[in-house]
Amino acid sequence: MSESIDLAGIAPEAASVRPAARRNDGRGLRALTRGQGLAGVLLVGIIALAGLFAGVLTKYGPLEQIPGANLLGPSGEHWLGTDNVNRDILSRVLYGIRINLLIGLVAVPLGAAVGALTGLLASVNAVADVITQRIFDLILAFPALIFAIALSAVTGPGAHAVVIVIVAAEIPIFGRQIRTAILAVREQPFVEAAEVIGASTWWTLRKHVLPNVIEPLSVQLALSMSLAVFVEAAMSFIGIGVRPPDPSLGSLIAGSIDNLDANPAYAVGPLLVVSGLTLGFLLIAQALGRARRIG
Repeated sequence: MSESIDLAGIAPEAASVRPAARRNDGRGLRALTRGQGLAGVLLVGIIALAGLFAGVLTKYGPLEQIPGANLLGPSGEHWLGTDNVNRDILSRVLYGIRINLLIGLVAVPLGAAVGALTGLLASVNAVADVITQRIFDLILAFPALIFAIALSAVTGPGAHAVVIVIVAAEIPIFGRQIRTAILAVREQPFVEAAEVIGASTWWTLRKHVLPNVIEPLSVQLALSMSLAVFVEAAMSFIGIGVRPPDPSLGSLIAGSIDNLDANPAYAVGPLLVVSGLTLGFLLIAQALGRARRIG
């Protein structure tokens, strides 16, 4: 069936629904310029810029050992003090932001792409759909940290283990999200009209279904980024994520436990960053979800 067919003349429902989808294309962006959305964007943006310009904001390298600076408290020279091996904590926090966000920006889109593609392919075949859902059930049966511990026992700890865990956790989430959205949109009159006039399944998915499932996926992306921040910090905290001496927010929190009496600010910096990133992404997700419901 040619894509140049004018469905409006055959199915009036198509003409009424698809322009509405186009009119709402900008509501997500508008939601990020006010209220919760703006607060989330500013929070994540400020933290991300601090990590990006870490080399400008601090004169110390994240691995640099400063002579005579053992567990110093906060001062004008070291805003968050120093650790037990004479390294500037602020520098390590700022460079740790880079690692945390880089892992999230790699793992979450990868998990989303694989999950969405799997859910899309499974939705067009009943047998494949049943098999896929059972695999998703199996993955979701294991808590992320339990899976992380098992994986690190096989591959060893490191950033690669964090990426694999996040990707594995996101695949069933996005797979089921797009499957649910596809099943819901398929029941709409404009999709039924396209199928009645002979449009192929893939043409219908590409032209009608996919444009209408983008919004719920964008909300889930923001939620998943907040989860990725937490997973990286948790895995590094228990020693199976990014390993010292590389700076990581989770490993910094873990390293601060034995030194809180000497320098309480040791833990404050990474805790504030993890909390800020998680809160920022949650605010963005809430704003996008509200815009979607209102729209």
